[in-house]
Amino acid sequence: MSDPITGWIWNRNLRAFLELLSLYAGYAFDVLDWETIEAGVQDSDDEVADGWYSYPLVGTSATVEVALAQSVGGEELSVRVTGVEAHELRLRTDTLLSAFSS
Repeated sequence: MSDPITGWIWNRNLRAFLELLSLYAGYAFDVLDWETIEAGVQDSDDEVADGWYSYPLVGTSATVEVALAQSVGGEELSVRVTGVEAHELRLRTDTLLSAFSS
């Protein structure tokens, strides 16, 4: 199993990040996914070990787990993506993190 891909993004970019990651994994991300994740990250906290919210994206080409946590007092979300095995998907995931933290 490969190492997790970690980083951060701005809160405002979360939906776009998840929609694109889902597309690359072959997962049909919809409004119910978004509402569930949006509610789940509300009480997350990146300064607490068990304060992260995790959500699986089970796609046709990959199954990844996205863990998210709010930065206390900030506008950032810490992100950890596990299960990213394929080189191309690893590269795309890393690129998404870079783009959505700009």
